[in-house]
Amino acid sequence: MLPVFHDNVGGSKGAKTQKTTNFPLWTYSYLVLLLPVFVLTDYVRYKPVIVLQGISFIVTWLLLLFGQGVKIMQLVEFVYGLVSATEVAYCAYIYSVVSPEHYQKVSGYCRSVTLVAYTAASVLAQLLVSLANVSYFHLNVTTLASVSVAFFFSLFLPMPKKSMFFHAKPSKQASQKTPGQTAVLEEAHRGDEAAHQEAGTLSRHGEESQPSSPKPRHEALRSCVQWFQDLRECYSSKRLFCWSLWWALSTAGFNQVLNYVQILWDDKAPSQDSSIYNGAVEALETLGRTMAALTVVY
Repeated sequence: MLPVFHDNVGGSKGAKTQKTTNFPLWTYSYLVLLLPVFVLTDYVRYKPVIVLQGISFIVTWLLLLFGQGVKIMQLVEFVYGLVSATEVAYCAYIYSVVSPEHYQKVSGYCRSVTLVAYTAASVLAQLLVSLANVSYFHLNVTTLASVSVAFFFSLFLPMPKKSMFFHAKPSKQASQKTPGQTAVLEEAHRGDEAAHQEAGTLSRHGEESQPSSPKPRHEALRSCVQWFQDLRECYSSKRLFCWSLWWALSTAGFNQVLNYVQILWDDKAPSQDSSIYNGAVEALETLGRTMAALTVVY
């Protein structure tokens, strides 16, 4: 179901929150958790973070089904912020098991599959409420069952042997860009040859100066030093830095608007005494996003 926290159909989580001021906590917790989750994702090699997301999904819906009060709903918002922040692990996991030339296609396909699932959930929820008079509680039970199945299958994902930064191959390969970095930098500098040459100069300068710096003996410290060097090299591109910042802020803004829309639905068409069709509207919206994601593939 869609991640919304009010009385709705497309992502029904019940009417427990009512018109309280707790719904921005989802957005705020997402922004706070995004950076540490990003670092943790690379360090533990993606799969544990995917499992963590599955657990967070289950906890979210258990609290929605059986929790009471504003404090519990605020906790729900925080946990769902963790769900949103850990979504980065899916893309990172895919990039770790495919070659860089396929990054664009797998990005489009993975996003499309996710949006198709959202669309199907919204359509199903709308039909169940409008035609079968299914309660929101039973919709939440259905969602809890589906996220539990997803969590179960995530346990069987193969564990990647390497990651982009912390577990990159040592020796000569460590001083070179990883395939993920190369692909990202090339994408970020496409159409801007001058900026690309500048990034290459910085990269060569880093590679030349790296052997002269003393190597930390402790493996964890050496990994951290390598990670900071790779991160600095990656984000030496202003275009890439601005793109990453814009992605985080636009996602947070979208989540914020999504929650306000659900409050507006209940204000204009209260579900207690009128038929609501926000599930159908959200199905159309996610269908449009699916088409946009598929265009990236081609």
